[in-house]
Amino acid sequence: MLQIAPEKVAHVIVRAREFDGKVASWGDDPGGTETEESPDAVLEDNGQDPIATELASFIDVLNVDEQASLVALMWIGRGTYEAEELADAIETALGERVNATSQYLMGIPLLADYLEDGLDKLGYNVGDVENDVL
Repeated sequence: MLQIAPEKVAHVIVRAREFDGKVASWGDDPGGTETEESPDAVLEDNGQDPIATELASFIDVLNVDEQASLVALMWIGRGTYEAEELADAIETALGERVNATSQYLMGIPLLADYLEDGLDKLGYNVGDVENDVL
């Protein structure tokens, strides 16, 4: 059984989508023409991103079981485990925990998509869960 509220997962999905929308700092491109005043500058990842900070903080304050469920859910969405293997995935997430869960999850491209797919595979209506958060 999933040991994290689907609404918490939806919160991570929403924030992960915002986080994934960031691009490399304009300063990293010496030939770039963008400036900080550019409308596209809001998408710049300058290392002081409040969305990244908020997402990491949210994940870090989850209890260990919730964090393991979040990792397991991502693995199920990615196809590493099947939905029927949820208990095994959670057990593996607990046993292989080495780094901060937020650091691990935020380093995974398509995190939001994997979490959505994981919820869907477990039978949750992703649209309803996300609408409850929004």
